[in-house]
Amino acid sequence: MRIGYVTLEERGATDRLLADLARGLLAEGVAVAGAVQNNVDCGVDCEMDVQVLPDGPVIRISQKLGAGSSGCRLDAGALETAVAEVAGRMQGARLLIINKFGKHESEGRGFRQMVADAVADGLPVLIGVNATNLGAFRAFAGDLAEPVPPEAVARWLSQVLVEGGQ
Repeated sequence: MRIGYVTLEERGATDRLLADLARGLLAEGVAVAGAVQNNVDCGVDCEMDVQVLPDGPVIRISQKLGAGSSGCRLDAGALETAVAEVAGRMQGARLLIINKFGKHESEGRGFRQMVADAVADGLPVLIGVNATNLGAFRAFAGDLAEPVPPEAVARWLSQVLVEGGQ
C-alpha cells in the first residue's frame, strides 16, 4: 500500500484540507482513523488541537511557554496521548489520516510507528508534511510515499480505497 502526502505552503492550509477531507469521508461512511489538526489561534499564543478520528476527543497538543516565547510549542505528552487514542480506534479502518509528519515524527516519535504499522498492514495513509520535515519524511517513507497535490486528493483516495476493497 501507499502513503500519500500533502504539502501546502499557506499556513494551516494542509490542516484545513485534511480536516475537511476527513469530515467528508466520515459523512460518506468511510471507516477512517487518525487525527486532524485545528489551529485555534496562531498569534502569540498559538493553540493547536487534534481531533481523534473517527469519534475521539479533541486534544490540545500545544503548550503555552509564557512571555518571550514565539510560535507554537508542541506538548509531547499530549501528542502521545493522541497517538494512544488513535491506536485504540484503528480496528476496521480503511484509511489512516495523520495531520502531520512533524519534528516529533522526524525524531522517531509521535505517529511515526503507527504510520509504519499501517503501511505494513496494507492500510493506506494520507499525511501532511511541511517543507521543514520533507527530507526526514522521504528518508522514512522511501518509495512507499507519493506527493498528492490538493486537486488530486479525491482521485488518489478513490484509487487506494478501491484497491483496499472499500
